[in-house]
Amino acid sequence: MNIQWILTGLFSFFWGGFVTPIAIRLARNYQIMDLPDHRKIHKVRTPRGAGLGLWLGCLLLSLYFVSDFAAIKYIATGATLVFFCGYMDDMKSMSPFLRLGLHLCAATLVLWPLRLPVLTGVVCLFWITGMTSAYNLVDGVNGLCISIFIASGVALCFIDEDAVVFGIAEAAMALGVLCWNFPMARTFLGDGGSTLLGFLFASCFTTFCAPVFVRVGLHELILLFLLFGGVPVLDTLIAFSRRILMGKSPFYPDRGHLHHHLLELTRSPMGAVTCLLLLHGLLLAAGVAVYARCV
Repeated sequence: MNIQWILTGLFSFFWGGFVTPIAIRLARNYQIMDLPDHRKIHKVRTPRGAGLGLWLGCLLLSLYFVSDFAAIKYIATGATLVFFCGYMDDMKSMSPFLRLGLHLCAATLVLWPLRLPVLTGVVCLFWITGMTSAYNLVDGVNGLCISIFIASGVALCFIDEDAVVFGIAEAAMALGVLCWNFPMARTFLGDGGSTLLGFLFASCFTTFCAPVFVRVGLHELILLFLLFGGVPVLDTLIAFSRRILMGKSPFYPDRGHLHHHLLELTRSPMGAVTCLLLLHGLLLAAGVAVYARCV
């Protein structure tokens, strides 16, 4: 194993673990709290904003690797826009259309230097934007969103040799934050953290796979996005379809997500997270297999 991988993983893990308490203190000082209501599972006021450490760690890694991987500066810039959009929403609700517009701008920043064909670029644009929101929608049980991101980060290691160090860094940093979010949550990611995770994975995956995306057909591209999108994409498609069929806005919040149904079925947050993580892992494994055939 490359020594750089080990050092990057250790730094990322300890960064996530040690910076999160600072984010918790800031959230308490500025009253960035997640309050219980009828849609939520937790019963006590809980600090939001654990994504602050993830964002700062992303910037540090970007500074370190920018000389070897120039595209990371575009990912970091877009990630900054996404994080602050969500962090501000944690403090005071923003218009969902404004958030969507900012997420589209962030995705455009990532895709701009890739010079993809128009149709491929449009599909990638909507996938990155959709993943940014999908990770936010799936963040309803302690540890679920972070665990899914960790699994997705590991999957990055199997698609490209250059992606290994980024996959390790992302997974390790999220693992450090997970210690504060699961099984008992002393902090939540908040919208800033959950959207950041979705954006980071989608952006890195798209950037590293861009040469392959140019060669594959549209149906193969969409299949790859569905498989690597995993549980967040599956849950979002089901939730949006259900709400539209009920005559409601697809953005209308409810308790009909996959994790809500599994909580009722298993009567255990651990059981719900385990089931969804296993499903996500199977989808990622299928995605890696399909990608290997496309290379």
